[in-house]
Amino acid sequence: MTEIQTPTPAEALELLLAGNQRFVSGVPEHPNQDAARRAETAPAQQPFAVLFGCSDSRLAAEIIFDRGLGDLFVVRTAGHVAGTEVLGSIEFGVSVLHAPLVVALGHDSCGAVAAACSALKDGQTPGGFVRDVVERVTPSVLAARAAGRESAEEILAEHIEHTVDLLLERSRVLAEAVAEGRLGVVGLSYHLADGSAQLVAARGLDAAVTTAS
Repeated sequence: MTEIQTPTPAEALELLLAGNQRFVSGVPEHPNQDAARRAETAPAQQPFAVLFGCSDSRLAAEIIFDRGLGDLFVVRTAGHVAGTEVLGSIEFGVSVLHAPLVVALGHDSCGAVAAACSALKDGQTPGGFVRDVVERVTPSVLAARAAGRESAEEILAEHIEHTVDLLLERSRVLAEAVAEGRLGVVGLSYHLADGSAQLVAARGLDAAVTTAS
């Protein structure tokens, strides 16, 4: 595989958002999806971002960010809830694959967030392991309401911000990489209707990028 220069965290975010803009505009380039790229990435991978998103079938990362093989190291769970396996996978993407960016990707009409809101309202939670997902989302809903953020959009933003903070609180590997300037951790909110991804939270990026949306 040809050695490529690793982008900075800010450059990696710009690459990701540029691809999303192409997707939104209906002019995707479908980069790195041909036989040549397949052969190039077979020996090793150098993804420029770790994408930690919801498992929702409408959130296919390489499609909505117009990327291809070897570009994104993707980890997905319902409601983007983070257990030890998730943290280990994200750390692998950063410490072993040297990705300069970690993205927590949430979206509107999220079933896990809706289930947490419903459970708080009627006092009933789902059975099985779905209960664990709902319970991990519930603190975000409670925090949003405590701050007077009652709308679905505000609750979603709170959950995405909570996920970003949780990753850095629980993972020393990620926190140290951010402190050393090697990593950016951001939260994006995806809108199903128009396909756009908006920046909600950012750690480890310069002010010019973190204020963009």
